[in-house]
Amino acid sequence: MGGPHGHTLHFHGHSPLHRAPAHVKVVATLGFVLAVVATPREAVWAFAVHLALLVGVAVVSSVPPRYLARRLVVEIPFVLLAATMPFIATGPTVPVGPLELSQAGLWAGWGLFAKGSLGALAAVLLAATTEAGDLVSGLARLRVPRQLVLVLSFMIRYLDVVSGEMRRMRVARESRGFRTGGLRSWPVLGSTAGALFVRSYERGERVHLAMLSRGFQGRVDLDDGVAVRATTWSAALVVPAAAVVVATTAWALTGGGVR
Repeated sequence: MGGPHGHTLHFHGHSPLHRAPAHVKVVATLGFVLAVVATPREAVWAFAVHLALLVGVAVVSSVPPRYLARRLVVEIPFVLLAATMPFIATGPTVPVGPLELSQAGLWAGWGLFAKGSLGALAAVLLAATTEAGDLVSGLARLRVPRQLVLVLSFMIRYLDVVSGEMRRMRVARESRGFRTGGLRSWPVLGSTAGALFVRSYERGERVHLAMLSRGFQGRVDLDDGVAVRATTWSAALVVPAAAVVVATTAWALTGGGVR
């Protein structure tokens, strides 16, 4: 499958977070996200503590804040959805300036924004400190179904190939005077997407036939790596364990549940 391929989310570094095993970071991230989701939305202070924990992780990782902020743009659709909830939800309203906003919508929007933002930041930190190939190997060590791991590994391997093909098609369009904008460009963009799909499918067929000719039988043995020491697990699980304590305390103080 060739050499390892990086991805645009990864930030090269040598921090303890970069050196930690990928599967350990995956487990820690998943535990933290589950604790955030389990936190009652009324406990605003708890989300501030969760954010402080993530800021501490970001400081240890040495990933620049601007680097993380640029990659959190993916969250904008969820932020817009959260912003509309106070206007479309029903129930009692509260005055906010000249507007009458739904109280339930305000809480729902806040919960979506807070939990979504913290989850997105945790995922971006994971991607920024872990190579894509290492993530796939980490999922294999966590006993994720091997067929799914195989699909992910091929996706990472050939994502750059498909992206390069798309860039070449864009250059070819622009060299012929094409400019995107308006409904008139949609048919051209649609035909480009169709051509890209056909080319990618044909490339996948050729790769599959090449693998079969070399004896591929639907199974790839991935390296399980070396055993991880207990101290590594303990250090990695400090943040999710603290998040669980915060969520449990918030649940007890508010008398709420998982929302």
